[in-house]
Amino acid sequence: MRKLGLIGGMSWVSTRTYYEHINRIVQQRTDRHTSAPLVIESLDFSNLCALKDEADWDRAAGILIAAAQNLVNAGAGAIAIGANSMHRVYDRVAEAVSVPVIHIAECVGQRMEADGVETAALIGTSNVMTESFYRRRLVAHGVDLLPPDMANVETLDRIIYDELIVGKATRDAERKLKTMITVLEQEGAKAIVLACTELELVVDVDANVLPIYDSTHIHAEAAAEWILGSD
Repeated sequence: MRKLGLIGGMSWVSTRTYYEHINRIVQQRTDRHTSAPLVIESLDFSNLCALKDEADWDRAAGILIAAAQNLVNAGAGAIAIGANSMHRVYDRVAEAVSVPVIHIAECVGQRMEADGVETAALIGTSNVMTESFYRRRLVAHGVDLLPPDMANVETLDRIIYDELIVGKATRDAERKLKTMITVLEQEGAKAIVLACTELELVVDVDANVLPIYDSTHIHAEAAAEWILGSD
């Protein structure tokens, strides 16, 4: 197996999910005593949340580039960034290292294209929902995305940053997400992309009115496939 580097800590909740999901896949495809060879750079999220302007994003890019280089120096043959929003600086990170960086939106887009999904709604943090860096990756795979509802953007940012990143999953948040997804179906969405690595805490992927594409699990599956040499 090949050693994967994971840039985590954004938040620790999603890093836990990546670690568990990658190892479960590796175990299922090998034997019950096997663990995935991983090296993890767990960042301090307090230095990377609430990024406002380009100076903030430049600073974030520097932090992620240093983390990626540390992972390569530790023997990682590929890297995954365990956060959707941080893929805003993906190109700069990928250019700074000599190993492949597995793009989360590319993994989601490929899965949706294979499934024939043509119209979907994207839910996540405000920068993922409103900026082009993530949306264009899905559009390139033939997915037409509904425009973001700014009321949803505000609600999601509050739930994600005030609750989910500290591991808090409330019934109120579950109800809000269920209502949001139901309304998006009424507006024409044929699938939902969970473009935040913590949203699985309050969205039941298997019990919804629409197919749910959970970016965290899809990204972790791609990482496990790389580890196993089946990329």
